[in-house]
Amino acid sequence: MTPSQIVQMPLLLTILHVDMDAFYAAIEALDHPEWRGLPLVVGSPPDQRGVVSTCSYEARRYGIHSAMPSRTAGKLCPHAVFVPVRMERYAEISAQIMTILEEFTPLVEPLSLDEAFLDVSGALRIWGDAVTIARELKRRIRTRMGLTASVGIAPNKFLAKMASDMHKPDGLTVVPVTEPEIMAFLSPLPVTKMWGIGKVTGARLAKEGIRVIGQLQALDSGTLERLFGKAGAADMADLARGRDSRPVVTHWEEKSISNEHTFSEDEADMERVRQRLLELAEEVGGRLRKSGKLARTAQIKLRFGDFSTITRQMSFPEALNSDRKLITSALALFERERVKRAIRLVGFGVSNLVAPDQAVPAQRELFKELSGRGPDDRNKKIDQAVDRVRHSFGNDAIKRGKWKKD
Repeated sequence: MTPSQIVQMPLLLTILHVDMDAFYAAIEALDHPEWRGLPLVVGSPPDQRGVVSTCSYEARRYGIHSAMPSRTAGKLCPHAVFVPVRMERYAEISAQIMTILEEFTPLVEPLSLDEAFLDVSGALRIWGDAVTIARELKRRIRTRMGLTASVGIAPNKFLAKMASDMHKPDGLTVVPVTEPEIMAFLSPLPVTKMWGIGKVTGARLAKEGIRVIGQLQALDSGTLERLFGKAGAADMADLARGRDSRPVVTHWEEKSISNEHTFSEDEADMERVRQRLLELAEEVGGRLRKSGKLARTAQIKLRFGDFSTITRQMSFPEALNSDRKLITSALALFERERVKRAIRLVGFGVSNLVAPDQAVPAQRELFKELSGRGPDDRNKKIDQAVDRVRHSFGNDAIKRGKWKKD
């Protein structure tokens, strides 16, 4: 290695991926010291239908993992402690952690409550190198919050995220800098660790005998195009070699808003399904108004007892955020399906979000022009009043009665 390479290497390692360890479970153990060291599961109780949100590392030794049915988790570890999700508490702790990250650089890109990218290139003059920054960052999180984080350090976002997952919990992994070293670093890792390769694609690749990234690196362009299509082939070739030019983005806009509900037992009473769908539409409406956006598209999701799932959507003539119109669209989509079998899960969401000044204004009604008031004005005031009540007293403080069609 030449002197110039020694100087350049720290400058290339400027992207950190910080991933909190078993975040929800760690917070529960922090708030309840008596649960520390025990197999702890955050999610639905084992005697009800639902899934594991996350679990402690002690629980993972029994084979429990996120998205597993809680009943299965209960069978794997009958003596585990099951606790409900407390999203407000996790968001509170997350905000404090993000504040710690911003002590090192303003270039912080949160991915979720428990992980974020940092671009520390501007902080190297103060700290010297990214490894020193990562160690101090981990120390502050541990001493101030009582939690541990795993950190990946790399030349880009893809590699940093891959690295942070390699030595959990409380890990710190540094990725090499040169492309030959990076390819050797990636080579033994499963292809399913790569962005864009989930279970379905992973299974398809396994049938081709491709299980690790090194095997992807060895494929020619023709084979990659056959497996991933022309555009996908180029992306996959870059990722397999550790190439990723995306910058750290400090601000991103939500592209969709949705809520779902899983019934404790498959629900055959369609009136109950309709009522739950109505409530979901109201919840989405409240979140939509809080975001300051309008939606152009609505969608429902229905999952049945055999886990088959359908989605249906419709577009609005104009972008909106009115509860009444969202409910009308949700129920119209539902009734259009003429569902005859019991439903396991129902969901409602909106997408194609725009700012009010980007929305195409609707033709105003004559009555509204003459009086200055109309149905939309009244519905808007009702929505705002309901939002205030729910903000002060919770979502259950006020409920809409039986829905009547317009």
